[in-house]
Amino acid sequence: MASHEFLKILSSARLGDVSAQQKLAHAYITGAFKTPIQPANALIWLEKSYFSLKNQVVENESSIQHEISELFSQIAHIPLIETFGSPAFGFGWQSFWSLAKRNVCDEATLAAKWQLANLLTNPMHQEIQVQLAHWLKKRIDAPIPQEDNNLDFANLQKLARGYLQDLSEIDSPFTTFAKELLIKLQPKNEALSSLWNTWLENENEDALLQAAELGLTIARLTLGLRLAKLDGGDTKSNASLKRAVHWLELAAKDGDRDAWYVLGEIYRRPQFSGYNAKESDRCFDRAADLGHGQAQLRKGANLWRKREKSDEKVRGLQASYWIWQAYQQGIPEAKILLSKILECCPHSKSNEWFELAQYAERAINHHAEHKLDEDWLLLCHRIIIANQFNFSKAELLLCEVGQLQREHCVVVDIRWELPKILPRLIQIDTIQQRRTLLAAGKAFAGAEPEVEGNLRQRRYRFDRVTSWLTDTFSKSSKNQTDAELA
Repeated sequence: MASHEFLKILSSARLGDVSAQQKLAHAYITGAFKTPIQPANALIWLEKSYFSLKNQVVENESSIQHEISELFSQIAHIPLIETFGSPAFGFGWQSFWSLAKRNVCDEATLAAKWQLANLLTNPMHQEIQVQLAHWLKKRIDAPIPQEDNNLDFANLQKLARGYLQDLSEIDSPFTTFAKELLIKLQPKNEALSSLWNTWLENENEDALLQAAELGLTIARLTLGLRLAKLDGGDTKSNASLKRAVHWLELAAKDGDRDAWYVLGEIYRRPQFSGYNAKESDRCFDRAADLGHGQAQLRKGANLWRKREKSDEKVRGLQASYWIWQAYQQGIPEAKILLSKILECCPHSKSNEWFELAQYAERAINHHAEHKLDEDWLLLCHRIIIANQFNFSKAELLLCEVGQLQREHCVVVDIRWELPKILPRLIQIDTIQQRRTLLAAGKAFAGAEPEVEGNLRQRRYRFDRVTSWLTDTFSKSSKNQTDAELA
């Protein structure tokens, strides 16, 4: 469970506090406050911090530049390779190149050079390098500083190889690592590349086997797939499946998500002597954790089938998360299944609270003019949220606003007051819905819990506020319309 101090920092970071965002990133990098080490999350918060600083308008421009420089120094310590595929990777990629191109020899610059060299040249990362080259081709914006825009992936590797050579010739914390990697890049790696190219060009089985034996992960995966024959061909014998498992397990140990997924398929095959449903589920779960879309769908569907036996507080929440992840990757079946778990209400204008929500929004925008008390303001936020997600009146009054939002949905659970009303999961479909939740979260974050009172007090306040909103803003709307007609 997250510590109280971590939650406090997280709350401030969500409200846009630059210092808190950087502290949060530091926690995700170092594991402070017993936080799980998650480089991708750290990079996301540093990106938010960077744009917050860039958008600030201050008299002292040099102070902002100094803060950005300090921010980049923090970015340099994030393992870039572990963030590949995350939403903030593009920001990290550009930041590392900006650091590496600087004409200084500080720790941040050296760290950036080493990470780029390791990512682009290390044979252990060949699969990611292939994906990275594909990713760069899709990007229209510059992947590196503007003067090097015309470089293709092969030339980027040459540039990174130059960084590696530079690091090996100076005294730095990365010198030993650079020298070891240069040794790995000697003829053995060239032989691996040659064998792999021979397989690609001529489909030479001997070359594929040699590349797999020498440790090329993609060759191990390819060999395992051919032995397993999972493409709808003839059913393979148990002996072939055993050999396939051998190579796929080696590829899986290297972190290949496709290998984990195929292992899950094989362990479910009746003709395989090692049939093991439990091991199959473990492999599928591992593939899902690594971002395999079909595995995520499968894991989510499995959790959804077992929801009645689940001990989770809100049934279907975990299932919806994994299915939503698969949906983000464009898996068609995920969209259909997700619609069975999550309610969807993207059209706020058709909801019963729409007119009242319009009045509540106007009241919030002019709360100083109307001298609204805090409890009235909070109720106005509740009305706006209720309209966006089509809440019932009970849900409007009782929902825990600070606990509504998850990454992919809103969880409405009011059983603490009304035990017979089941929780609802509602998909977050629009930017306006996220903005509404963010604005309400800021308002409720600084409010004391007892401000709103019990259910009876909330009902009484609701009647007063709604009556005031209708009387105040319906009349002003009518007067404005009359003025326009006149």
